[in-house]
Amino acid sequence: MFKLKEYDFKRYSYMLLVLVLVLSSIGAYLIKLVQDEGASLYRKQVLGIVVGLVLAVIVSLIDYHFLCKLFIPMYLVNIVLLLMVKYSPLAVRHYDAQRWLKIAGIEFQPSELSKIIMLLFMAQLFFMCRRNVNRLTVFFGACILMAVPTYMIFDQPHLSTTLVMIFIFVVMYFAAGLSYKIIAAFLLIGVPIVAGLFWYVQQDFQTLLTEYQQERILSLLHPEDYPDLMYQQINSVQAIGSGQLYGKLLTGDTGVRGTAYVPVVESDFIFSVVGEELGFLGSCLVIGLLVIIIIKCVITAKHAPDFLGMLISTGISAMFMVQLFINVGVATQILPNTGTPFPFLSYGLTSLLSGMISIGVILNITIQTKTRR
Repeated sequence: MFKLKEYDFKRYSYMLLVLVLVLSSIGAYLIKLVQDEGASLYRKQVLGIVVGLVLAVIVSLIDYHFLCKLFIPMYLVNIVLLLMVKYSPLAVRHYDAQRWLKIAGIEFQPSELSKIIMLLFMAQLFFMCRRNVNRLTVFFGACILMAVPTYMIFDQPHLSTTLVMIFIFVVMYFAAGLSYKIIAAFLLIGVPIVAGLFWYVQQDFQTLLTEYQQERILSLLHPEDYPDLMYQQINSVQAIGSGQLYGKLLTGDTGVRGTAYVPVVESDFIFSVVGEELGFLGSCLVIGLLVIIIIKCVITAKHAPDFLGMLISTGISAMFMVQLFINVGVATQILPNTGTPFPFLSYGLTSLLSGMISIGVILNITIQTKTRR
């Protein structure tokens, strides 16, 4: 579990921890600016950052091979937690979605933990089947194992995390050595299917999405017909635009903030706060910080001591990348309104701790020196 003698601590990426701390601190400060009077979001987020950094350091000392050997128990725990969200009296609803559990007074979101659990599970599965990843039995087996928790998350409903899970799976399977012939075949089949599904979910007779999810898509295509649904995104775009180049925080603008009209601004729409308070330059800085973190994860994948470490680093890179794309895309009205947190910036302790665990795993991979094939 703790193989300290095999670690090269000279390769420990302290800079990665510093980048995460800086990004998290910016997020905590922005949360403080927009939280309601008397709310304790800022204090909780700061506590989450402290606990998260300690957790990241602890996880960085745990051999990732040991974690992945627990892939079956982790998978079963993941399924149990997701079943509890659906059927347990401990389940909690917010905003017409049942995604949370409340245990001993602590509320958390199992779907956020599910991302890192399934990432480690798939890495171990592909590692075990690395010479047979192109066999149909392995392909369909992996798809089924991934589809079970992914569907359970989709049913909460939580479309954005479902898309994140699918993206992670696709990227990891590609990194595992999926044949280009299979990729080409699925593109030939998949692209028309996706185009057909996109048309289908817009029809009145569709049954794949809930009415609310369908309206989210239609509202992006025809915003004038859904003013209530577009209220959040329209105000988000206006808030970002009002920040101009330097942002209201630096220019000393004390007027009414546009983000005051953006619901759930502290989490899914935190980027609108970045745009308004820090302006275009501040937005570039915040995005740049996360991009550097992603690049460091990619570099870790390139120099990983073995196939398993490469797969894990690739999956974590993909996870951060797609969450960044969705969060910014929704806040700027490029994508339909489907909430996903901006890694390390958005309010949400489960998301924050999940991200910190991911960073801890990356750090452990960087200090591993023994090659295992």
